[in-house]
Amino acid sequence: QVQLVESGGGLVQAGGSLRLSCAASGRTISNYVMGWFRQAPGKEREFVSAIRWSIGTKYYTDSVKGRFTISRDNAKNTVYLQMNSLKPEDTAVYYCAADLRVVDPARHGYTYWGQGTQVSVSS
Repeated sequence: QVQLVESGGGLVQAGGSLRLSCAASGRTISNYVMGWFRQAPGKEREFVSAIRWSIGTKYYTDSVKGRFTISRDNAKNTVYLQMNSLKPEDTAVYYCAADLRVVDPARHGYTYWGQGTQVSVSS
């Protein structure tokens, strides 16, 4: 089992920044893919970003490219999502996810999920 705990959400004005954290525990995640997803009210959950822990390959959905950066801290077993130039349309609950043997990080059905953290961007 892998436990994931997100933190770092909050309320920010448009143009501002937030950094989300996802701390993993329970298993060594060196071979995992860690992903970030978000779900806005009344909308389906969507892929935001992912990283292959072992080799550091990063993935982003088009709407966040150039604004969001995913990174990892091996010592802390933590993945981060630095979000800059935030827009009101970024408002959502952000979830961290993890799994092994992921071919397509954006479309994979992840096994492990965190509880989510709310990000609200005011205009």
